[in-house]
Amino acid sequence: MDEGIYESLVTRRLRDQLEQSALGFDTARIDVADQSHVLARHVGDVVFRHLASIKDPSDRLAAANRIVEHLDDGQGLVDAPPSHLTRVYRPTGPGVIDRTATRPTTPLSEVALLTNASGEPSIGHELAAELASADSVDLVCAFIRWSGVRLLEHELRRLAASGKPFRVITTTYLGSTERATLDRLVRDYGAEVRVQYDHLRTRLHAKAWLFHRDSGYDTGYIGSSNLSSAALIDGVEWNVRLSRALTPSLLDKFQSTFDTYWQNDPSFEQYDPDLDRDRLDDALAEASGIKNTKSLTINISGLEVRPYPYQQIMLDEIQAEREIHGRHRNLVVAATGTGKTVLAALDYRRIAAARECRPRLVFIAHRHEILQQALTTYREVLADPNFGELYVSGTRPERWEHVFASVQSLTSYGVTNIPTDHFDVVVVDEFHHSEAATYKRIMQHLNPAEMLGLTATPERADGADVLGMFDGRIATELRLWDALEAELLCPFHYFGIADGTDLSTLAWRRGRYETKDLENLYTGDHTRARIVLQSLRDKIVMPHQMRALGFCVSIAHAKYMTQIFNNAGIPAVTVSGSTPSTDRAQAINDLRSRAINVIFTVDVFNEGLDLKEVDTILMLRPTESATIFLQQLGRGLRRTESKPVLTVLDYVGHQREEFRWDLRLRALIGGGRGSLKEKVGDNFPTLPSGCRIVLDEATQRSVIKSLERQIHTRWSDIVSEYRTTNSPSLEHFLSETGIPLSRLTKERSSWTKLQRDAGTISNEESIIEAEILKRNRAFAHVDDPVRVSAYRKIIDSHVRYSDLSPYDQRLASMMIFSIWPTGRDFSSLQDGLDLLRSEPEACKELLTISNYSFGQSRQRTLALSEELPGVPLQLHGHYQREEILAGLGAASIASKPGHFREGVKYLDGLNIDIFFINLVKTDGTFSPTTMYRDYPISRSLFHWESQSTTGAHTPTGRRYIDGTSTVLLFVRHEKTGEFGPMPYIFLGPAKIANHSGERPISITWKLEHEMPADFFTTAKAAAG
Repeated sequence: MDEGIYESLVTRRLRDQLEQSALGFDTARIDVADQSHVLARHVGDVVFRHLASIKDPSDRLAAANRIVEHLDDGQGLVDAPPSHLTRVYRPTGPGVIDRTATRPTTPLSEVALLTNASGEPSIGHELAAELASADSVDLVCAFIRWSGVRLLEHELRRLAASGKPFRVITTTYLGSTERATLDRLVRDYGAEVRVQYDHLRTRLHAKAWLFHRDSGYDTGYIGSSNLSSAALIDGVEWNVRLSRALTPSLLDKFQSTFDTYWQNDPSFEQYDPDLDRDRLDDALAEASGIKNTKSLTINISGLEVRPYPYQQIMLDEIQAEREIHGRHRNLVVAATGTGKTVLAALDYRRIAAARECRPRLVFIAHRHEILQQALTTYREVLADPNFGELYVSGTRPERWEHVFASVQSLTSYGVTNIPTDHFDVVVVDEFHHSEAATYKRIMQHLNPAEMLGLTATPERADGADVLGMFDGRIATELRLWDALEAELLCPFHYFGIADGTDLSTLAWRRGRYETKDLENLYTGDHTRARIVLQSLRDKIVMPHQMRALGFCVSIAHAKYMTQIFNNAGIPAVTVSGSTPSTDRAQAINDLRSRAINVIFTVDVFNEGLDLKEVDTILMLRPTESATIFLQQLGRGLRRTESKPVLTVLDYVGHQREEFRWDLRLRALIGGGRGSLKEKVGDNFPTLPSGCRIVLDEATQRSVIKSLERQIHTRWSDIVSEYRTTNSPSLEHFLSETGIPLSRLTKERSSWTKLQRDAGTISNEESIIEAEILKRNRAFAHVDDPVRVSAYRKIIDSHVRYSDLSPYDQRLASMMIFSIWPTGRDFSSLQDGLDLLRSEPEACKELLTISNYSFGQSRQRTLALSEELPGVPLQLHGHYQREEILAGLGAASIASKPGHFREGVKYLDGLNIDIFFINLVKTDGTFSPTTMYRDYPISRSLFHWESQSTTGAHTPTGRRYIDGTSTVLLFVRHEKTGEFGPMPYIFLGPAKIANHSGERPISITWKLEHEMPADFFTTAKAAAG
């Protein structure tokens, strides 16, 4: 008899016997077509689940015997009374210690809340018992002290003797960790330890253990207990015990977060007692307040300065501007104190590495202190204490190779005496001063291969065009939320407070309210002033301890608010552009010493104020410019040891329809316009750690209405704006109006329709044109030069599909299936090409959108000609599913790629496994059970779970594990985005690093090319 038929008959008989046992088995779970090597597992699953559902031990014994009786004719019945099998242990050799004999009081499959209360086991006892059977241990703990470690000393020694991994993450917070204890963890217990040294950036207060077991019965503890005696034994501590059996998603989240800290967060540094003990002692002393280090930089001689994740993103974007777009004058925008100079030095190091020499450099600034610090930074980044020369305050360079010069010194020397091309790299700090005549002369004379401008404030109060030298483009910027996530800035609590004023009838000109109208409304408005004072008392515990800046609409308004506050007993002064410098300096010193509590100003302190003690911002006027809004907010975002949070009170009136709440909120929290309304309604659930945005009910209603108007802008208004701006190009129109491209790709809208409705295009729209332009959004993610140039060539050349090269045929099919994902009713791809070429206006728009999208991209894409010869897909490019299949030659009119919805696909002819991965698998709200299955561990490692039916011994599972196929990863954050279905980023080929379990199999893939830093950062946030 055929072996497969025999196995099916055996399986069917087993299923029938279980049904006859009358025990209520779900025998549908047993598949008669199963392979023999998984047959026992299926039957065992059915039996185990049934027996586990019977709680009484005697009843369970009886049920087990009835099963044995049916399956084995009564042989091997279990004797009464029942006993509980607690473990299976097989000695592996003489003298091997049996660590598994000790068991936690709480069963491994159960969860519990432990509070160190009378009658329940202490957390210290349970941790010791958990260690006894763990195959590896992960600990993240803010404080580690010997009084806690010594309670686990016996178990930790056995763990080390057994060769089991023990990973520890801790901090220097408050100086509470003991260095000697970490030394012993490493030396005596074989632990790998990582430490977060910077006490100002430390916000890790977690206390959690994860115990891994090869059996799959992982457990974890998350709660309040640090590793100290009081916390483990007699303190009033609460700790939740988790188990893989009941809370798998939470343990997945624990694992993914820990691995991300361990693998990719540079703030957690490997600790070696022989090398790092002095540094750790210093960091602990400083964190405890015993020692105060004022140095601007850390002495890192002999160590390579590595960019933080946010810096790597910025470096990659600068590189993309140069390599992809050919832009060699680039502006960097980042808040004061976020490391612009370090970024410039890292950029120079990369340029030098590419050229295999150190090109001539001039770093220009306006103050001696800035230049000295910059010189020190470059020396540390380049690991060269002799690099560079100063040209400032009488010090002159000798070699003129790498010069750190003040603008005054260069002007005095005579910039025209320097050959225009002498310096290969020019860096100008505080570039917003570049409009000054002296700066302008220098910038116009020097003609370097690379120019880099650094500024925190690209929009000047005097309206000067700082961006003019950079074609109106910022190459890279450190967004507020990125800086907050990186703990570079102080967290903020932003309160939007309705002040009862009606601004809807005020005049609106040139994108803003008239200053005089606002002054007339606010000055003398005692009702609004009372609201301001009342809210201040509500939100500030001790107003007489605050250091506040209040931004007003005019000098008269500032003086009025100063009088109101002084009358209320809160000392305040007014500072304006006309205030003498001595008085301004006195006001700053008085605020710093709390002799006064508020400085009311107009635009004087938008930039240039280094008063990091400011802990309160009062926004007393509607700031229409998002840039100025961020500048004002930034006055209080400098970190200090004594300032846990910045309080922002924004007094919001009933605004005109033109007021752009979407721009202000996106400046605060990032993201697309489409998601803002939901975030406002949900009270901003996913802000950076420590930050809160609280809108009172009236303000929330007003903001939501404003967002609804701005998101659903009437088409007639867009047409009117087009006529007003007289925009010659799509890029100019979007830049001038702030209207997002997505608004022109939905509701039967298009760039062509806009021009036609405005009278620029005179011919009528055809049915086919409308059909094509309904899919214009499918070209809004094109971000590689290959598609941009190929699409134009294919459309303009009129070459038949069959006459195209195989490479161009794939690109043509990518374009055609982007427009018609299911192939329409074409008999061949030539039909699609002919239909597309018959509509010139539609072709023009698709190419225009592709060019615009590529022009906005800051991501470098690379060909994979060696790994995937003949495939036009570019590494780190973005693609829809139908483009991917077409690019790999797996799409045809017959296969209809638009119908494919699976998460995996195997291309037998090419031996390629394609993974289509959604990081967020739920539509709508957060779901912890689906968030942590697929996630990046580091830029080169990606954790992924197979489909639930894939076992380790199935053909598919063996292909994954043995690495016999080419695995390609395509990943997106979620299913839908601003333009509808979100495109996937191509992360390229991957090799298996490790795997565990089955049905599903958990696999860690190692990418052959690191994923982009910006994608990793946002993907990490999306996944956990």
